[in-house]
Amino acid sequence: MTAATFAAELDAATTVLEAAGLSSARVDAEWLLAGLLGVGRVSVRMDLAETVPAPIAERYAHAVSRRARREPLQRILGWEEFRGVRVRLTDAVLVPRPETETLVEWALALLPPPGARRLLAIDLGTGSGCIACALASERPDLDVIAVDVSPAAAAVARDNTRALGLASRVGVVAADLLDGIRDLGADLIVSNPPYLPSALVPELPPEVRIHEPRLALDGGADGLALIRRIATTARRYLRPSGALAVETAGGDQTEAAAALLRAAGWDRVAVRADLVGIDRFVAGRA
Repeated sequence: MTAATFAAELDAATTVLEAAGLSSARVDAEWLLAGLLGVGRVSVRMDLAETVPAPIAERYAHAVSRRARREPLQRILGWEEFRGVRVRLTDAVLVPRPETETLVEWALALLPPPGARRLLAIDLGTGSGCIACALASERPDLDVIAVDVSPAAAAVARDNTRALGLASRVGVVAADLLDGIRDLGADLIVSNPPYLPSALVPELPPEVRIHEPRLALDGGADGLALIRRIATTARRYLRPSGALAVETAGGDQTEAAAALLRAAGWDRVAVRADLVGIDRFVAGRA
């Protein structure tokens, strides 16, 4: 059998992914091939007439098959870029979303300016550690405690801190939110917690419903179970005027989360929109 060219492999993969109902079929086909070759997505378009080595073609067919079964692209690649850091992913952690970069941007703005002392942040529900690592990479004067209830997720976050050279400033703890965490007088608590109502989880796209850990999605009956706990417990772990910033499902839930913070005594509660203009983030001061 004559070996196929890169062009032919990409076309065949695109056809398979289109048949699976993926609107991003061509882009996904290119990313999967780029990942196998260890190059950027644009680079796979440069030598389309070249022949694909048999081992690469075999691995590519397997990767395309996984994507056709609606496994997330990032999980097949094994990584995702998040605010300039690349984090490794496994099935124990949520794939980082672009909108969460806005949460990090706001959290950074809520920190005190650089000064004589080191600052401390706590990242609740760290998952892959993407938020904790992004914060630490952008503020060299910041130490971070990254917390996740899942030991498997905590292990992934710990591996990412090491791979990024941040392990000396980002400590990872397996714990249920702030349970067992000492009152350390943090400057910031940030969280992208599970916030989807339980009844909504079975209706999610296959990439999320089947392949994301339910523990990272399900926020209880109203989606606010974890946010409610954070609102009522987090203040005592912060310095005076320390900040809390939380991601929500958006819309009405954002206003409900803001009301929870106000009821729990948080000061200067504010809401911020995501990349498409939907109110999604809530912050307050201790």
